[in-house]
Amino acid sequence: MHITLETDYAIRIVDTLAKAAAHSEDARENRMDAGTIAERTEVPLRFALKILRKLVSGGIVKSYKGVYGGYELTAALSRLSIYDVIELVEGEYRFSRCLSEGYSCSCGEDGLPCSYRAVFADVTDTVKEQLKKQTFDKLVK
Repeated sequence: MHITLETDYAIRIVDTLAKAAAHSEDARENRMDAGTIAERTEVPLRFALKILRKLVSGGIVKSYKGVYGGYELTAALSRLSIYDVIELVEGEYRFSRCLSEGYSCSCGEDGLPCSYRAVFADVTDTVKEQLKKQTFDKLVK
């Protein structure tokens, strides 16, 4: 089991912007153009632009136009977690589809959820909790 390539790239992009924010006092130095981001993250430019659009629409990144344009993070690094990025790109994390709203499990007896559902729910909660603890301020040092 692994995250998608798009999510991997999104984490790399946010990491690159987080490092710029962590090592700069001037707001304009925090900004990077898409070409620089793509080069530093080794993400193809077209894919980087697609991911940056998602990050902008999700409120994690802000884009600026003009001479001092580019992209920068909107949130404090201490409040931005890996889970935030994963959730934005992939949606809410669930270990199994049986945890999705409206999913009808036919595995249990008498119309009750099967015993695996509780296990999968525990795994989901544990993974989410751990990913939410991993904020970018800790990761970019």
